[in-house]
Amino acid sequence: MKEMVLSLLEWIVGLGHLGIALGLMVEVIPSELVLSYAGYLISQGHLSFAGSVIAGTIGGTIAQLFLYWMGYYGGRPFLEKYGRYILISQKQIDLSESWFEKYGNGVIFFARFIPVVRHAISIPAGIAKMPFSKFTIYTLLAIIPWSILFIYLGSQLGSNWEDIKTIAAPFTRGIAIGAIVILFIVIVFKVRKGKK
Repeated sequence: MKEMVLSLLEWIVGLGHLGIALGLMVEVIPSELVLSYAGYLISQGHLSFAGSVIAGTIGGTIAQLFLYWMGYYGGRPFLEKYGRYILISQKQIDLSESWFEKYGNGVIFFARFIPVVRHAISIPAGIAKMPFSKFTIYTLLAIIPWSILFIYLGSQLGSNWEDIKTIAAPFTRGIAIGAIVILFIVIVFKVRKGKK
């Protein structure tokens, strides 16, 4: 299985910057692996850092826009029926919908850094008919640093890029905790403001 994933990854990213964008749009392989492998290719002089970040941002954003539109036009029944074909589980839909209802539009940015909800959070945004421009801006603002982080780590790891999950764990854990703390502060602020 590992060899098959590696072969697919090498083929996709072997297409250059276009391959990075396609890899993130389809997301058959986790974005962390696609981006860190791109970083490895940068360290070998095959790709540019700026081009890879741009490609990663475009691909990652389009993937989320696709989920947003599915929610917007198909609604929950459509996603419950076909979500499994795009690797979105019922649990992810339930949790992300709960988060969106609880925290509002701002969760689109912060949830991008939190496991389980980060892939599915675009769906309730579409169902709730969140303004497209606001959704796109929040998504871009989250995907740019995510792309930079994993491409940079992959370029530093070089041929050891496959260790990305271990190396990135302290970063992603810290970012996730930070995102949850900020969300909590925002909620407390909103509650206090509402009482006033």
